[in-house]
Amino acid sequence: MSARSVLSVLDPQKYDVVEIGITHQGAWFTGTNVLAAFEKNDLKNLVPAVLLPEPQQQGMLYTRDGADLRPVARLDVIFPVLHGTFGEDGTLQGMLELADVAYIGAGVLGASVGMDKILFKDVMRANGIPVVDSLNFSRQQIRTEIEAIIAQIEKTLTFPVFIKPANLGSSVGITKCRTHSDVYEGLMEAAQFDRRVLVESGVNGREIEVSVLGNDAPIASFAGEIRPADDFYSYDAKYNNESSELLIPAPIDEAMMQKVREIAVKAYTAIDCAGMARVDFLLDRDTNQVYLNEVNTIPGFTKISMYPKLWDATGIKYPELVQKLIDLAVERKTDRDATVRSYRSK
Repeated sequence: MSARSVLSVLDPQKYDVVEIGITHQGAWFTGTNVLAAFEKNDLKNLVPAVLLPEPQQQGMLYTRDGADLRPVARLDVIFPVLHGTFGEDGTLQGMLELADVAYIGAGVLGASVGMDKILFKDVMRANGIPVVDSLNFSRQQIRTEIEAIIAQIEKTLTFPVFIKPANLGSSVGITKCRTHSDVYEGLMEAAQFDRRVLVESGVNGREIEVSVLGNDAPIASFAGEIRPADDFYSYDAKYNNESSELLIPAPIDEAMMQKVREIAVKAYTAIDCAGMARVDFLLDRDTNQVYLNEVNTIPGFTKISMYPKLWDATGIKYPELVQKLIDLAVERKTDRDATVRSYRSK
């Protein structure tokens, strides 16, 4: 969905676009009309694709026929329009760095810390950025100590609680839990998707979001507010339910607007983010306390996605935004190339 929106604004007179699709199993494919083939789940006319993690290849994409590799195109910039495991968790970014290709978005560090909700909270706390109270558990603990875990949650955190896989995007595997049985089911659900699980205190909060753009001198958009049609901003609400209300700018006072924009840039910088990110907040309706919730390093780019909508309201239209991201990727690659990789003692 996001990929189609990005493709629609890439100027064919300026760019030779090579579509690469990645299956849930991690297999790469290329060819003609890759996106359409993936949407129809019909890959028979596509060919396996290979990007070797070797700098000397200089970003050459190959197709594979058995053991034979055939060069297709040298890739100058890659726009990762994918979410979740092996997409925005630093693994793809590491491979692209080994392949010595410019790519849009956070590097290995920013992507991996941004994706890991447990480590991310630790980094935010270390930087004096407020986050909600939380506990975390391993899958093994959940399997063997679940009643003790539930008792600890009930004693320590404020209900309702939110249970989340530590490393997953698009609100997949997240449950809002009000009762003992809800918590049991939520822990089991989240543990299917990751070996580490985060449990957060509930906040009677408004969902405030800020888009950030840039490398070493990032800028923040106006804040927006999401009023989900559902109980919270779930996967379906993000991608399938257009009845969720997006308010841009968010109806907050000038001081709060400035505060969330400043915190967004501070959080972005703290995890060494690059290119883009959407920074999500919870604004407590009862206390007016703001909490940083997440930094999404590959935000959605669909027609109902908040990231491009916020920049549109701030003065950067969608085609210009995509071009800026491409330019930032090239800038980041140039900076990376300036790093000395070897040292000989004198």
